[in-house]
Amino acid sequence: MRLLPYFAIFSLLVAALTACQSAQENSAQSNVTKATPATSGYPDGARRITPTELRDLLAKNQAVVVDVRNEGSYYAGHIPGAKLIPNTAILSHLQELPRNKLIVTYCS
Repeated sequence: MRLLPYFAIFSLLVAALTACQSAQENSAQSNVTKATPATSGYPDGARRITPTELRDLLAKNQAVVVDVRNEGSYYAGHIPGAKLIPNTAILSHLQELPRNKLIVTYCS
């Protein structure tokens, strides 16, 4: 009989935590859906664009291309105008990226 109140409290806590987690996941999914087009379906939520879309965005000066590969790969060949910022250094270069343009990264 003494265990019944503890079991009830434990059950309520588990239900509350499950509901909170579900609400957070739904909220995050809702934000991803709003921020990216329906064609994104990738688990990381990052938007993918086609080469044609990139060309159009660059022609309109609405995007910046960041090559996140290493220096050797960059100099072996890269998208014209791409800025080299290796993925290991991206956080220390955030201030260099414009806030009013789409930032397109590529790694291969």
